[in-house]
Amino acid sequence: MIDKKFLETLKKDYQANESERRQIISASNNILFEAKKIIFSLQRQDFKTAETKITELEKMFVNLESRFGAERLKKEGAYKAAAEEYLEGKTFYLVIKKKDITAVKDLHLDYESYLGGICDLIGEMVRYATNQAAKGKFSEVAKIKKAAEDIMTQLIDFDMTGYLRTKYDQSRGHLRKLEQMAYEIKLRVGK
Repeated sequence: MIDKKFLETLKKDYQANESERRQIISASNNILFEAKKIIFSLQRQDFKTAETKITELEKMFVNLESRFGAERLKKEGAYKAAAEEYLEGKTFYLVIKKKDITAVKDLHLDYESYLGGICDLIGEMVRYATNQAAKGKFSEVAKIKKAAEDIMTQLIDFDMTGYLRTKYDQSRGHLRKLEQMAYEIKLRVGK
């Protein structure tokens, strides 16, 4: 009926894959949790903590890639979610520090992670602008709105579909919130 040696080979391959999968999911969940701390730190303008976390996470990604290989990692949803959350935090940091968003050196993250993270970034920019407006820093709100507009202008050319289209549509909604906030500030403050 079935070759027992073949079946044993399948069993070993399956067990090895499941072991790797559990390890990747566990490490990815840790990265995801720590990436949220980057964003939280940035919202509070705690740049030192955010920079430390970014460095730590980049080391964790390098370690995972050396253990499992970039291609193997991209097959796991937990890893992709962690990469996207990290990139949301990293790009948020770059925007606040007025630096260019570019590929992260030494990491092999795919376009979906980058695009998902960048789309989610716009939502964090709304929260940041809201916090700045509450502090009376209205010129900072205008800068954040301009940065969001610049990012969205670039993203429109992608004509995203599926999961990324949902993310893109959400980011468009977030941009509208920034536009509304800037409009209301102009009406109330006259700036």
